[in-house]
Amino acid sequence: MFQLKIIVCIKQVPATSSVEIDPTTGVLKREGVESKMNPYDLYALETALRLKEKTEGSITTVTMGPPQAQSVIEESFILGADQGYLFSDRKFAGSDVLATAYTLSQGIGLLGEFDLIVCGKQTTDGDTAQVGPELAEFLGIPHVTWVREITEVTADKIVVKQDLGNSYAILELPYPSLLTVEKDIFQPRLPSYRRKLLTAGQQVKVFTFSDFIDHNEQKYGLNGSATQVERIFPPLTKQDQTCWEEPAPVVAEKIYELIKDRNFI
Repeated sequence: MFQLKIIVCIKQVPATSSVEIDPTTGVLKREGVESKMNPYDLYALETALRLKEKTEGSITTVTMGPPQAQSVIEESFILGADQGYLFSDRKFAGSDVLATAYTLSQGIGLLGEFDLIVCGKQTTDGDTAQVGPELAEFLGIPHVTWVREITEVTADKIVVKQDLGNSYAILELPYPSLLTVEKDIFQPRLPSYRRKLLTAGQQVKVFTFSDFIDHNEQKYGLNGSATQVERIFPPLTKQDQTCWEEPAPVVAEKIYELIKDRNFI
């Protein structure tokens, strides 16, 4: 029986949409905000758990974030992960997708050999779906996005079905490789109370900037971010209403004039 060494990337995201934004940097203020594991990452973790059960493998979870992000690694232990790492340093603050992917690649590079990295499709606080593919590029490994099904797993390859909207592709990847999975690939399991008791106090290992091989600060955090947020704001909502109680042809003419005055046509 072959044993897959699997890494799952997870992230702590705000558990509410009421999050303040730093007016200077344009990034979310996460301190003091109730948080949870990114919902898409639950599907990635469940995928890894199914593969672990099939191959008698092992799962390592990793995340980048402030010290409180340790809690999502601890949650992954309850769900079935074997070990976990937090990459945390003030120098990582304000990272865009590029700097985040590079930081994750540096941290994963310290973990030794692996066979497969599994990521959720995207995060609920960013919705870019770019970190997984960029991480694969930094690590120099093949990847497939939008995976909806795993059709075959052997000692030297994994075969997956990629969702292309109106069609799909069957793709074969050697190890090591990376997948980003869709939310309908598996139904995530509920946390185990027994595992909660068994994993209570299990250590989350922390890597900081000083542990990394590349000490070029221009590649991390705001310095390493290729994109900058120029302006960010909550959507405006209006409750203004206008009611016309007149014959349909008259109302139709008024609607036409209204949208024409507002340059919609």
